[in-house]
Amino acid sequence: MKVLMPLPERDFDPTEAAVTWKVLRDAGHTVRFATPKGERSYADDMMITGEGLDLWGCIPGLSKLVVMGGLLRANAVARAAYAELERDAEFLLPMSYDALRPTDFGAIALPGGHRARGMRGYLEDAGLQAFVAGCFELDMPVAAVCHGVLLAARSISPKTKRSVLYGRRTTSLTWSQERLADRICKLVRPWDPTYYRTYVEAAGEPYGYWGVEQEVKRALASRSDYADVPKDAPDYALKTNGMYRDTMDDERPAFVVRDGSYLSARWPGDVHTFAKTFCHMLAG
Repeated sequence: MKVLMPLPERDFDPTEAAVTWKVLRDAGHTVRFATPKGERSYADDMMITGEGLDLWGCIPGLSKLVVMGGLLRANAVARAAYAELERDAEFLLPMSYDALRPTDFGAIALPGGHRARGMRGYLEDAGLQAFVAGCFELDMPVAAVCHGVLLAARSISPKTKRSVLYGRRTTSLTWSQERLADRICKLVRPWDPTYYRTYVEAAGEPYGYWGVEQEVKRALASRSDYADVPKDAPDYALKTNGMYRDTMDDERPAFVVRDGSYLSARWPGDVHTFAKTFCHMLAG
């Protein structure tokens, strides 16, 4: 099947894009890419190198000494997948957003990322939102992870004039995850303390109002349609403490939510299970 993966000009999450691409490709699917101007995209460099994610990260000569950055960046499996992705012909020659037509594809995958300088263009592009809405109108299989869910939430159905997620069940990057990353960043990256927050509250707005979870919830028919890991879920600690990521052989740390032809996940730690589940959806 031909699957589209739109990306920003830069700063997408390498795990969410590259691992999803690799799993889909290895399952026999063709993955096409699209960017705002039809030029190749670049992942968030800090999620590749880990440089800049330590307290001394802004000091010339010391930035390459990676400690906390080694824990926060993409893991070895994801970095290897991204290195492979960078050699993929489709990735190097993407389409432009304005050339996209829903009927040209069989499915779409929406990865995320958090770095504001690149991700805002992806999340705010009206043409891309209209394309995503068109895919939902066709009941096309759609998979979204992390901030990719926010792109879906902002995509408005031309028929209902509501978000395409209205009436659906979904998860996304949760506020507990985003808040933890924000607090860590304030400690290790004080010169740029909002690196993990794509959107920051204005004066007078409550902390977290522009978090991914809160904005996604505002697009839903009911706040109860938003799903997080149940307290009694098996392996609850593995799924929620932020230290463990799933693998192709271990789904215990992952949490994904399927609602018909729509699949969602929270963060890079869910992505192997997310991509495998999407492959099962495309096969069935």
